Amino acid sequence: MSGGFRKKDELKAFVKRFEEQIQNDELQFYDVEDFEQIIEYYLDQGKNKKALKACNAALKLYPFSTELLIEKAQILSNLEEYTESIKLLDKAISLSPNDPEILNLKGSILSLHGEYQEAVEYFKSALPFFEDKDEIYYNIGLTYQSAFKYDMAIEYYKKAIEFNINNENALYELAYCLDVTGQLESSVDYYKRFIDQDPYSHFAWYNLGIVYNKLGRFEDAIHAYDYATIIEGGFASAFFNMGNSYMNIDEYAKAVEAYKQTIENEGPSAEVYGSIALAYQKMEQYELGVKYFQKAAKLDNFYSEAWFGVGYCLMKQEKWSQAVHFLNRALKLDYENAHYWKTVAEAEYRNGNIASSLDAYEEASLLDNEDAETYLDWSYIYYEQGNYEQAFTLMEDAVNILPEESLLYYRAACYRIAAGKYKEAFVYLENGLILNFENHVHVLEFFPKLEIQKALFKIIDQYRKD
Repeated sequence: MSGGFRKKDELKAFVKRFEEQIQNDELQFYDVEDFEQIIEYYLDQGKNKKALKACNAALKLYPFSTELLIEKAQILSNLEEYTESIKLLDKAISLSPNDPEILNLKGSILSLHGEYQEAVEYFKSALPFFEDKDEIYYNIGLTYQSAFKYDMAIEYYKKAIEFNINNENALYELAYCLDVTGQLESSVDYYKRFIDQDPYSHFAWYNLGIVYNKLGRFEDAIHAYDYATIIEGGFASAFFNMGNSYMNIDEYAKAVEAYKQTIENEGPSAEVYGSIALAYQKMEQYELGVKYFQKAAKLDNFYSEAWFGVGYCLMKQEKWSQAVHFLNRALKLDYENAHYWKTVAEAEYRNGNIASSLDAYEEASLLDNEDAETYLDWSYIYYEQGNYEQAFTLMEDAVNILPEESLLYYRAACYRIAAGKYKEAFVYLENGLILNFENHVHVLEFFPKLEIQKALFKIIDQYRKD
């Protein structure tokens, strides 16, 4: 029943017939290539268990097929059943001891299983049989990196790059390892050496840009990315990273242009639309921010940052009710995000939903109890409602959690003054002045009446340093 290569619709129908035969225990004859197409169909859809079932059916007919043994080993690895996967590969190696694909796969699975040294040995045994040796060097580097042996990882990433300067993964991981080991600054000359050897290598310029970006040298990064795009006009990744570098130096309009070039060359994606939206948000062009965040959410319905971005931009336009709706959509996707809860709390407050706002602030504090701003905003609602005791209680709790945060002492003092409890207020005021004298302006701003400011200033002035 070998049909060779099948189109998408034909393959779908073919797989459906296979499933019906399996279900009715009436499996007809399939050759190895048929089974491989069925297995790949399932893997492409992320259906590892169905792929495993097809593999098992295939191996009943072809128990000595190394191709099927490799497929099953890979599927078991996907399911994190590493021990069984390794056993199958041992069987495959006994059938074909010098097959580089089997040796390479076993090395990869051993690495995933945490058996790093044995993994390296298998990669090295595969090395003589591989034409693209940079891929094996890269795998060895990745294994050493997983074992936190960064210097060894650097050595093998460099071997991969010396074999193939365009190995993008090796160049990227090398930059990461150099960064971790504090060698990134000194590595700039290393990357420039490749450019000297091949000035028209767009990957060399691109990765020099990555190094500059990691070093915070954003203008140099933009320069390098620009060269990469001049050499390779459709280099979408370089345009995207250029956009990120422009964002880092607050050149938002230029960032938008770079991101749009990414879409022109690679097609739309949720990430790029989200980046464009964020740039418009930073430029305070909130309507365009909403438009592009919605485009991102349309492409990826589970992209919480996009839904949050829509809500945030609507807040900036004072469209509080609409903002709450979109912020809550973000929360459903990322329920334990303290920042989302805090933003929902503000939107609910602005929308007049005091109870909902208080609940949201409480959730934010439970998820992140070290954010002083949450306690300040949360307590202010109680203060505004005239509930000075509850407002102070929150500040008291916050001070116990964050004893070095001067603003909490100043706010506690304000709430005590409002309640007429001056002795307690002065204790908190004194602590705030000792921790950070300059922040006393927050107390003066809290009480705009001149007579109160004068009384406070007499106390504050005692702590002024000459």
